[in-house]
Amino acid sequence: MRIRSSAPRSLLLAGAFIGVLSYGAAAQTAAPPAAAPAAAQPLPPGSPMIGRPDNEAAQKLAPNAPPSPLATAPDKLPMDKLKVPAGFNLEVYAAGMANARSLALGDKGTVFVGSRTVDKVYAIVNKDGKREVKIVASGLYRPNGVAFKDGTLYIAELSKVSKIEKIEDNLDNPPKPTVIYDNLPKDEAHGWKFIAIGPDNKLYVPVGQPGNNVLHDKDHGQIRRINLDGSGAEVVAVGVRNTVGFDWNPETKQLYFTDNSRDWMSEDLPNDELNRVTKVGEHFGSPYCWQGNIPDPEFGWGHSCSEFTPPVGLMGPHAASLGMRFYTGKMFPAAFKNQVIVARHGSWNKTNKFGGDVVVAHLNKDGTVKNIEPIVTGFLQDNKYVGRPVDVMQMKDGSMLISDDWNGAVYRLSYGKAKVAAQ
Repeated sequence: MRIRSSAPRSLLLAGAFIGVLSYGAAAQTAAPPAAAPAAAQPLPPGSPMIGRPDNEAAQKLAPNAPPSPLATAPDKLPMDKLKVPAGFNLEVYAAGMANARSLALGDKGTVFVGSRTVDKVYAIVNKDGKREVKIVASGLYRPNGVAFKDGTLYIAELSKVSKIEKIEDNLDNPPKPTVIYDNLPKDEAHGWKFIAIGPDNKLYVPVGQPGNNVLHDKDHGQIRRINLDGSGAEVVAVGVRNTVGFDWNPETKQLYFTDNSRDWMSEDLPNDELNRVTKVGEHFGSPYCWQGNIPDPEFGWGHSCSEFTPPVGLMGPHAASLGMRFYTGKMFPAAFKNQVIVARHGSWNKTNKFGGDVVVAHLNKDGTVKNIEPIVTGFLQDNKYVGRPVDVMQMKDGSMLISDDWNGAVYRLSYGKAKVAAQ
């Protein structure tokens, strides 16, 4: 049924017109809209989130949660998941060290272990056929780096380097560390340090870039060396974003170091680098060029990658290549002699994580990387970490120790007939 209005058409149009005017007036006199949400707080300097692209995939990526401040119980370690090639053996060397990181070997066989998220330096000692863990320093701030020379333990914190003399004679009652060098920046980003003593009897200390991708200055993005008393500081390499591992080629005595490339360029680029220092003052590209052939999209303008020293090898995208050592022992097969063993901590800003393993970088005769071969795998399971290798260190018998900060443990990699290790 059709319904007809009894009002003339002219009155209807007039009413509609008045209604529109009334609506407009009401809209202009209505309460103002709610205030816009407050702008997001700026990220703190050095935050790894600075530079993250504004897209759904990238927004899902964030650093992995830090490991528990408590070490994993020995019977809960992921030994059933870790795999090694035929002929190799992997066993627990010691456990119970929260955030176990860098490794150093004492003259009497003591293994010293630094940490990053806790305040302690540990010592693993053999006593009555068993291994025992002691705390030799505490109350420190990011004591990641440890090195040993002639009875003295050197410890690198965020902004200083200290020493403890005759440490192996005083493991049960060690003296407090004595500061020898404190002219270091206090930036948290890439502030933890790996240290080592070179064939020139000097202590090498890196200073990372204070953020994901920032212009370097005279105090950052470099490797320094100092005398063992803290004097004579000298910069030996620049353009270094963040190295957490280095060692010297036993044949050429040249310094090799891992370097973690920038984040947020893409999930698959750039690669981490393995670099070689051939002369004092070499520039390795950061933040202008990555992996030797990719200009940085922000800072690469006006520069050519040919200006900088290219890496001798690429270690994979966002692999977090950390501790490395040249293998000089006799236990492993001959193909490992004088090759580079590297702990790859594993990526975080990749949808499908990469790394989380220990590999050997086989070198060509000219010292460049020929190929990379995995030795210990399985720290990454179903795109989740069950452990994260940090450092490697050769023992006197030719076996290799591997630290795992995720579980607070150190493993022993050996070759040949398996022997049961003391726990």
